[in-house]
Amino acid sequence: MNSTPPGLRLLRPPTVIGQFHTLFFGSVRMFFLGVLGFAVYGNEALHFSCDPDRRELNLYCYNQFRPITPQVFWALQLVTVLVPGAVFHLYAACKNIDQEEILQRPIYTVFYIISVLLRIILEVIAFWLQSHLFGFQVHPLYMCDASALEKTFNVTKCMVPEHFEKTIFLSAMYTFTGITVLLCVAEIFEILCRRLGYLTNQ
Repeated sequence: MNSTPPGLRLLRPPTVIGQFHTLFFGSVRMFFLGVLGFAVYGNEALHFSCDPDRRELNLYCYNQFRPITPQVFWALQLVTVLVPGAVFHLYAACKNIDQEEILQRPIYTVFYIISVLLRIILEVIAFWLQSHLFGFQVHPLYMCDASALEKTFNVTKCMVPEHFEKTIFLSAMYTFTGITVLLCVAEIFEILCRRLGYLTNQ
């Protein structure tokens, strides 16, 4: 006999794909961002240099080059994507809803599917924002319009450190987003198939 309280059992998603996404892929994604992201982007601002190499020019152009640092953007993306699932699990824990009830009762099934759909929407929005903020490739040179800082600067060349490593990391983050969306779509199909199987067996 399982003596685990219903609220604790809900700490795991009700589907196999959902459990894989949360326990394995989510952990890998956070590890990749936390460890490798810091190694690749941690000292970018210090090594970003322009011609002439003056501190105020380097800072001005770096802020133009990076309106938001990639680590902050991806951390916000991870937190935002977790919100719909966290809200649903909190609601279910308060109502003492177990995993089987989510698949058996239509109202809970619909709410759970909505939370997954919201994850998909947030991931797609993050993908779009990432493409507009960082592009798909990091070039070794950045042409900075520094005329607002000082008229003599006009357009100046800036060197982007470790641009090839950043391009690889950028591609990996796009891939993670794409895989997450595919897992969410697969999870919806799994929910619908299990729900259909439950209705058939009644």
